[in-house]
Amino acid sequence: MGTILYELHQHVATLTIQSPPANALSSNLLKALSERLDEIQREEKVKAIVLKGEGRFFSAGADIKEFTSLQEASDYQSLSEFGQQIFDRIENLSIPVIAAIHGAALGGGLELAMACHIRIATESAKLGLPELTLGIIPGFAGTQRLPQLVGTPKAYEMILTGEPISAKEAYQLGLVNQITSEEEVFDVAFSIASKIAAKSKPTINRIMQLVPYAKNDNFAIGVKAEAKAFGEIFSSEDAKEGVQAFIEKRKPNFIDR
Repeated sequence: MGTILYELHQHVATLTIQSPPANALSSNLLKALSERLDEIQREEKVKAIVLKGEGRFFSAGADIKEFTSLQEASDYQSLSEFGQQIFDRIENLSIPVIAAIHGAALGGGLELAMACHIRIATESAKLGLPELTLGIIPGFAGTQRLPQLVGTPKAYEMILTGEPISAKEAYQLGLVNQITSEEEVFDVAFSIASKIAAKSKPTINRIMQLVPYAKNDNFAIGVKAEAKAFGEIFSSEDAKEGVQAFIEKRKPNFIDR
């Protein structure tokens, strides 16, 4: 069945997919992921999350064996909507999630990675949506997030052929932020999370609210929201501390207020 290991390192939470051998995303594993997100959101000190897979893969996709236990079209639709709901929740978190991808992120595994905000991949990683090779289609919003990240023509190619791409091509397309070695992928992801966690949480939360306006082509609304947030954030204790620290040429001591 698998589980999601949750560990807290000061202000950074790490979530590890533990579902050998391929870290398949069963409905039970998705439920466990949702429960871990509940825990993290109750923990006010968390400012960033690193998501990784245990063993050979980040995640090789949904649990195909589970599909055989479903009967009606409505059952498959419910499974799709359940996964979409959890991945939407990740994308809409007020703190960033960094995916540390090794081995493979395929099918549901790539859909999960695409719901994260930053993606770090190993040089040997493979990324793709191979569902059409099984006679099915992506069900966890892959047809929607992939075009946003790589453009519509490339998304058509990747989905319709089902062929995975290399980490190098994924980087060139903007699907991943950085490429690193197998040994360093978690450390790189954790380093990014730690740099983020050194910031004031209210400012992190505001950025997580504002950037999606650009993704949804709501520029005019986004800039107005930015101006409003800019004014509001300056009333915070952290803003006053940050400005004063800059003037005094010292490191700020943020208290997340």
